[in-house]
Amino acid sequence: MDVDIYKDYGDIAETLLDFVEHRTTDQADAPLEVPVASYLDRNQWQREIDLVFRKLPLMLALTAELPKAGDYKAMDIMGQPVLIARARDGQARAFLNVCKHRGMHIAKEGKGTCSRFACQYHGWTYANDGRLVGIAEGHTFGDVDKAALALTELPCQEVAGMIFAVLTPGEPIDVPAFLGPMLDDLAALKLETWYYHKARPMKGANWKVAYDGYLEGYHFAGAHPNTVTPRSPSNRAHYTGLGPHIRIAFPQTSIARLRDLPREEWGRQENRGYDFIRLLFPNFSLFVAPEMTQFAQLFPGPNPDENTTVLNYIAPRKPESEADLKAFDRMCDFFYDVVLEEDYDLGLKVQNGLESGAMEHVTFGRNERGNQYFHKWLAYYLADPATRTEPTL
Repeated sequence: MDVDIYKDYGDIAETLLDFVEHRTTDQADAPLEVPVASYLDRNQWQREIDLVFRKLPLMLALTAELPKAGDYKAMDIMGQPVLIARARDGQARAFLNVCKHRGMHIAKEGKGTCSRFACQYHGWTYANDGRLVGIAEGHTFGDVDKAALALTELPCQEVAGMIFAVLTPGEPIDVPAFLGPMLDDLAALKLETWYYHKARPMKGANWKVAYDGYLEGYHFAGAHPNTVTPRSPSNRAHYTGLGPHIRIAFPQTSIARLRDLPREEWGRQENRGYDFIRLLFPNFSLFVAPEMTQFAQLFPGPNPDENTTVLNYIAPRKPESEADLKAFDRMCDFFYDVVLEEDYDLGLKVQNGLESGAMEHVTFGRNERGNQYFHKWLAYYLADPATRTEPTL
């Protein structure tokens, strides 16, 4: 990692310490109102899918999930069947998981390893680079152009141990440019070398209701009095806008320990006085903790009042013993339960409240700076490109 980033981290840590000691936090210039309709309106929900989720690069898998040639991951994303496969040449590619014969999925949802995919309907066979290589009983089928019947490829790039894809064929993709300065943060983690443990899905309210909870620590005292608040004081956070992405720094209750260290060391104390959550627009959150690392992928559900979130659990290295592995697994489940029971269950009640007609706007305070930034960027991507002006934090 560039030394300047560690200096930046140290400056953030110093600011966080000041926030804790003076009982304040990072603040925007004024509160921001977002129409309740933003969370309810079916037309806006469809535009979010069409203009954001099907146009921007989405982080769909870690390199650690598909480390070897022949590895694949098949998933349903907002009703769209997607297949990521690593071919013999080592490249990870993304496809629509659809046989070009009659439209059957060629790989079952989940992960595995194989050199070829055989459609279970009529037995057509595809290589893991997308080529159609076999037609069952081809001599009876008739002459077809196999090259034209290859799997439909999606724009895909592997960057910093993460595999991104755009869900619309033919769209441009430039993940380094999209990530901008956030790329340095992610590259420094060296995620390509990490151990991938497991994923667990959960259902929730409108995707923005859910994502709003990842963007602030104002709710810690109310929603997490016995789980998060003993570790991280409520309503104390620092926000860094990195293009449409956000790095949030939360102090730990132990942040005063930094005063016992040389100031030049403060930038290297992540998880030892403060924590970062790194959020990629529009739907990804990465929380590195000493116990485990959790990353969330949020997707709009089949209706505006629903989302599907996949919580993934990883670590810098695999626990060495079976006992350590079981303890790690229990810790992952604990974090999952906290999100489900203390965030997503609450979000369902928020959704119900928004649908009640009690209010016309959601009001994000000056202290909810991350939420303000996110909603401004969402409005940016939904706006006419000719009139867009990039938001600033």
